[in-house]
Amino acid sequence: MKAVIAAIALCAATAIPAAAFDPAAMDDAQKEAFGDAVREYLMTNPEVLVEAINALESRRAEQEFHNDRLLVQNNQAEIFEDGHSWVGGNPEGDITLVEFVDYRCGYCRRVSPEVEKLVQEDGNIRFILKEFPILGQESDLAARFAVATQQIAGADAYKNAHDALIEMRGAVTTESLTALAGDLGLDAQAVINRMNTEEVSEVIRKNRQLAERMAIMGTPTFIIGTEMLRGVPQAGLAAAVEQARQAAEG
Repeated sequence: MKAVIAAIALCAATAIPAAAFDPAAMDDAQKEAFGDAVREYLMTNPEVLVEAINALESRRAEQEFHNDRLLVQNNQAEIFEDGHSWVGGNPEGDITLVEFVDYRCGYCRRVSPEVEKLVQEDGNIRFILKEFPILGQESDLAARFAVATQQIAGADAYKNAHDALIEMRGAVTTESLTALAGDLGLDAQAVINRMNTEEVSEVIRKNRQLAERMAIMGTPTFIIGTEMLRGVPQAGLAAAVEQARQAAEG
């Protein structure tokens, strides 16, 4: 807010001849008079304050968009070809959708059906999931279970585990994960034993390091083509995919 008021004050000052306006040369009485004049102007024309706030917000959003695009550009190998993340959808798709996911994240759960529907109905999206547990011990256990399942039983088993973990209610514990492994037809003891190995820890650590470099602090975070979406866009993911396609073609 101080920045907005200062910007308005500066704009108001432009109406005063440059030779007559020197903030550093003002005495206390002149500064007080100038402050009163700015306040009176804002009280008389409050729409100016709204316009200034909107302009600053638009400028901030534009800068963040530009910065996020640079982050995607500078981390392409780790985002799209890290060698350990699950890849589904159409591996030869014309655009890639990446999701940083936490199984205990309510937003991730709510958007999951939309993501699945989009990937299936579009048919030309390469879909990558990155385990990013940030909501405590249960998140970490769930992510380790998913990664261990992939390493032991492969991509299809991982996707089944992912879907089950997204829908899982109740506490995530070693016992509940052992039961889940059995339900999924996995070697439960092998998966549980794998969860605390360095091979699994390395995957999660690399994902966290990538997220840190990209200033990702929440889930779900999506990358669509060259764009990063911090959360679910209001217009929906399908619109974001179409926009990314158009940008790539242009």
